[in-house]
Order: sequence, then C-alpha cells, then structure tokens
Amino acid sequence: MKLSILDNQNNVSGEIELSDAVFGVLPRKDIITRVVLWQLAKRRAGTHTVKDKSDVHGTTRKFVRQKGSGGARHGSKKAAQFRHGGIVFGPVMRDHSHDLQKKVRKLGLRMALSDKVKNGNLVIVDSLKYADRVKTKDFLKRFDGKRSALFIDSDYDDNMFYAMSNIVGYDFIPQIGANVYDIIRKDKLVISVDAVKELEGRLA
Repeated sequence: MKLSILDNQNNVSGEIELSDAVFGVLPRKDIITRVVLWQLAKRRAGTHTVKDKSDVHGTTRKFVRQKGSGGARHGSKKAAQFRHGGIVFGPVMRDHSHDLQKKVRKLGLRMALSDKVKNGNLVIVDSLKYADRVKTKDFLKRFDGKRSALFIDSDYDDNMFYAMSNIVGYDFIPQIGANVYDIIRKDKLVISVDAVKELEGRLA
C-alpha cells in the first residue's frame, strides 16, 4: 500500500510504499491484548507486602487459661484477630512478569501499526528533526488538531522534544522503543520516513 508523505508545511511531498507484512496485517484483539498485558505486568514493581503472623511483635506465651475463662483458647497475641496482629493471606513481594514468545510480541506490534493504517490514524512525515530550537506554538501549527499523538523517529531530537514536551497528550519515543501499549493508547501515530524503514527492517 502507498501513503502520502507530509513536509514541514503539511503539504504532500511524495509517497511511500509500506510493507504489507508490517502495516497490512489483519489486527486481532486477542493478540494485542496479550502483548499489552505482558507489558503492563513487566512494569509492576511487585513491592506490595504486609506483615504476617511471624513478622509482627507480640508474645507467643499462652496468655489465657485453657478452660474456665469463658472465651476462646488463644495461644498467641500475634494472631490475626487481635489488634496489631499479623495479616492473613495479604500481598507479598513477587515478580508479576511472565513470558511471552518473541514472535507473538512482534506480531502484536505489527497488528498495532496495521490498526492505525486501517483506521486512517497513521501520519507519515518526511522528518521530525529540526535544525534549531522550535517553539511550542510553531510545533502546534504543524501538528495541531491531534488530541493525542505518539511521535516515532529513528532517534531523539532535542529540538523537537523541547517543542512538544509540555503539550498534554503528545509523547515521543525512538523507533527502537516502539511498543503496542503506547501505540494503541494514542489517537494518532506520526512516524518519520526513516523510522518507517527501520521498523520494516526489524519486523518484516
């Protein structure tokens, strides 16, 4: 398939042939969901924890009589039913990440890119690099009207990052960091020609 390339003035400067193996895959919700859940699981710190019966401070001496008190037969003040006692079945420190096949991860990324093409939410520009510092208002003249957008280029450009850093809903990542979660959570995807070629080289 072919898509138009836009220049700095949002005028069509040419066309680019996109690889069907990367941008023409039929999106599947189950595959994309698996990759997103895998990403979010890896982000979790897993540092949530509570003190159980063995961690809290308290006497282990039998503090009431076995019989005749009219109450239950307690053997430890650290039991869960007492104030300052341990927590039963509370969260513990653990690693939430799980394995996902590399081919499924690559397939999910191809499907996320293809979904943007299918819905007309992919914008290809000749370049996202600027020779000089660009003010935010000048940057918005080029990309205004996009409520939320993800910009992908071959590498970081300090001038562009400076211009868009304080715009709510706009994010930038280099193509090596392109991932399913960041792509699907934005309305528009803006990619430079260089980043398209590098993505096709990685995913084709």
